[in-house]
Amino acid sequence: MSELPLVFVHGGAHGAWCWEPTLAHVTGPALAVDLPPTSVRGGSARHDPAPGIDDIHVADWAEAVLAATDGAGFDRFVLVGHSLAGITLCETARRAPARVAHLVFVSAVVPPEGKNVIDAMPPDILERVAGGMEAAFVDMFCSDLDAEQTRFVLDHVGGEVMNVMVDPVTRAGMPAEIPKTYVRLGRDHALPPAAQDASIAALAAVPGGTVDVVEIDSGHSVMISRPAELAAVVGKISRQWAR
Repeated sequence: MSELPLVFVHGGAHGAWCWEPTLAHVTGPALAVDLPPTSVRGGSARHDPAPGIDDIHVADWAEAVLAATDGAGFDRFVLVGHSLAGITLCETARRAPARVAHLVFVSAVVPPEGKNVIDAMPPDILERVAGGMEAAFVDMFCSDLDAEQTRFVLDHVGGEVMNVMVDPVTRAGMPAEIPKTYVRLGRDHALPPAAQDASIAALAAVPGGTVDVVEIDSGHSVMISRPAELAAVVGKISRQWAR
């Protein structure tokens, strides 16, 4: 049985690298996208100032996803996004609804209509970051990772685009009939369950829309800590769309 392609979008301070453990368990066609600016997505210059970063907005991220799928020859696909990628998924579906068969939000931030990412984040997030970036990364991203997995994350996390954090979001034009699945992570320190529930509610507020919820008992980096389990969830969805 063929499977509809899976397209994976990373979250904040991450890159396509974070999906490597999960991709090892995916059986069908798949693609992990690096969002602009690519220089901050895991390479040696990931902490350096990126030229043009102040001109990047979520629309540019959605266009990068569509360009990557064009390059891979994927006309229609299941779009999977982690954490900050929640805004990219909605914007991509809004711009190219005929190409997106299913949206899978993996502990993803979905602000209320007209609000921004900061509005949807846990209120203590800035305090945690103020205590030091590496300590914050370990707490938020590595709470249930072993030493090797933690090192993998710390050796790759980089900078991020600030505009996307403060730009108001809209889901106007995103068809309610696009199926939506939310993978809720029970031990997430970066986006705790209550914040995930608020994102689920924001998705459900799309007129006529519903959200299926799948529970995984993991921390934020489920694609690294529980890759086979996550791959099984998204693989089942992609097979549902097999032709």
